Amino acid sequence: MSAIGSGGRVQPARPGDPSRIGPYRIVGRLGAGGMGTVHAGVTRDGMRVAVKVIHPEQAQEPEFRARFRREVELSSRVTGPHLVPLLAADPDAPTPWLATAYVPGPTLNEHILAHGPLTGGSLYAFAAATAQALAAIHAVGVVHRDVKPQNVLLTPAGPRVLDFGIAHAADGTSVTRTGVMTGTPGWISPEQYRQGGAGPASDMFAWGALVAYAATGRLPFGVGAPDVVAFRVMSGEADLDGVPAALRRTVEKALAQEPGDRPTAAGAAEECGVLLASQVTQVASAEAVPATAVDLITAVWDVPPAEDPTWQLPRDRGRSKKQLAGTLVLAAGVVGGLAGGVAALLPGDSGNRHHPSSSAASPLASKGSAHASASTAKTDPAAKQQVSDGDKASTASWQEARAAQGAGEHDVARAVLHDEGVEAQDLSDGADFTPETVRFHESRREVYLSYRLTSDEQGAIYAETEIARSMCLTLRDVVLRLHPDLPYRTYVMVKEEQGKDPQVTWQDDFVTNADCQSAADNGTGQDTDGSQDWQPDENGLGQAMIPSTDRAEIRVADGAARKIIAGTNGMRQTLGTDRMLGNAEIKVGFDPADSAMYVWSDYVQWNEQQVESWAGLAAAEACRALVSERESAGSGWPYSRYAVAEIGGSGYLMIRWGAATTRADCPA
Repeated sequence: MSAIGSGGRVQPARPGDPSRIGPYRIVGRLGAGGMGTVHAGVTRDGMRVAVKVIHPEQAQEPEFRARFRREVELSSRVTGPHLVPLLAADPDAPTPWLATAYVPGPTLNEHILAHGPLTGGSLYAFAAATAQALAAIHAVGVVHRDVKPQNVLLTPAGPRVLDFGIAHAADGTSVTRTGVMTGTPGWISPEQYRQGGAGPASDMFAWGALVAYAATGRLPFGVGAPDVVAFRVMSGEADLDGVPAALRRTVEKALAQEPGDRPTAAGAAEECGVLLASQVTQVASAEAVPATAVDLITAVWDVPPAEDPTWQLPRDRGRSKKQLAGTLVLAAGVVGGLAGGVAALLPGDSGNRHHPSSSAASPLASKGSAHASASTAKTDPAAKQQVSDGDKASTASWQEARAAQGAGEHDVARAVLHDEGVEAQDLSDGADFTPETVRFHESRREVYLSYRLTSDEQGAIYAETEIARSMCLTLRDVVLRLHPDLPYRTYVMVKEEQGKDPQVTWQDDFVTNADCQSAADNGTGQDTDGSQDWQPDENGLGQAMIPSTDRAEIRVADGAARKIIAGTNGMRQTLGTDRMLGNAEIKVGFDPADSAMYVWSDYVQWNEQQVESWAGLAAAEACRALVSERESAGSGWPYSRYAVAEIGGSGYLMIRWGAATTRADCPA
């Protein structure tokens, strides 16, 4: 069972699916196979993961559980740029699971069916990357044993080899049943058919067949009954017509009948790297040839991207600092040229200040906490968000509400209870908060959360403010993005206390309150002053690096990036840039929490004056892009801030930022 890539939407969770596995919130399904189900999961900071869960009946078999435990152990050994990293696992859980980073992209098999074989530089990049992946696997004493088109993803950053479902150690320790052959017909080596054993050379035989298939779109040993295919593998020759001559020599050696005649994965990677370098020099000057093997692959990788599934990305409710190094690793793996998050709205600021120039990147102060002014919530009648008296929610309307019905409402209920459960853990020790039930009043278009809260008055003010904010954010994520067909638009909080009647404590329209800004921030629900001291920071930059699924965000980011890149290349003489830059060096993304567009560059060869010149260009284009979209989309476009940053080996530097309210506000 593979950690499935993209190729369609995330499927809704089914009845009985868990709402949480380990530290991951489950938002749907990516697929299923003979071993179990692959769920779509997200971390609290929005990272997308694929969580493989073993079928319960198989988990009851001690031999199968031992095999899964071995899979986890082996997978944890292997790292590399063309592999899918294991993030976490619990092989001893009642239902064992493991989580890998989610990698967008079709399998090689899916790509060939949709677009045909790989050609040119992309074919050489594929051969080099998959050989490098096997070299990394073999270097730590592991044999993959199931190299085939379904186990290679074609991601925006290049190929990724995945699925160690039947991997085993090269020293022979495994938990495969004696006498039972593992592997897929057509991708099994001659010695596996003859002796049943498999080593690194067996992976290389499958690699040769894999590259031949990538080049021709044909199975190199044909199709038919498994025994017919086995006969061809052991006694016939592979069909390599259409494999480029330079690459064919390496493929032929990999398909040699005798294991000792085949190249090692490292040797094949080196040979393919030489061929790939020659491809790169055909489209770039010798001075511009990338220095690393990974850069060589991405320089010529040209595979149409598949539609990335729609994921529900939770917001950073804890407001905790992210380590920039971690977000940069994430960005390098999955972001590519464009990134962003889900939409939110905060009033824009009017600042256009520069971070003090420095040769070393330095972090900024974090955003001010929205909790500081929560004390107004119960002293100002306007603090609790309420509609007109005739439309107020009440305990009567709460009692009329019903439990969830249908997949969409069940998704909402699970998400609210999960996120409020997380909120309960984040609250201070002085507040004992327990979410109870989620109900729905369809005719009133209301979603109700009942809860219990034990705290002093000040602690209750703080807790209810955070509970409301969390519920608003969750409903915007789940209803507006995952289930926009649902009619709901208002959330209502109902406090239950032993010996007392239930009390409606909070009510707000989560659709119009697009920033989920609670009234507790200033007693009116409007952050009239807080935006004036906004500064970009690593939280926002990290959020901007998370891939967006919003079409408007992707369109605006793409348009802004194109203009900034064109302007940058037009200023090459002024900037002293020695080559044309592109999406690899200049990127655009969005931070929904602060309604900000971020532009960043990792081209670090500019001096201080040149960086300032480039930042001026980038800020102007970012500002104009935001204003233009607001003029056409109206209040539905939530972004009104921009920031420009430079990223280097030691961190980042915020250079310029400001508010984009009118074109006159934009830098010249």
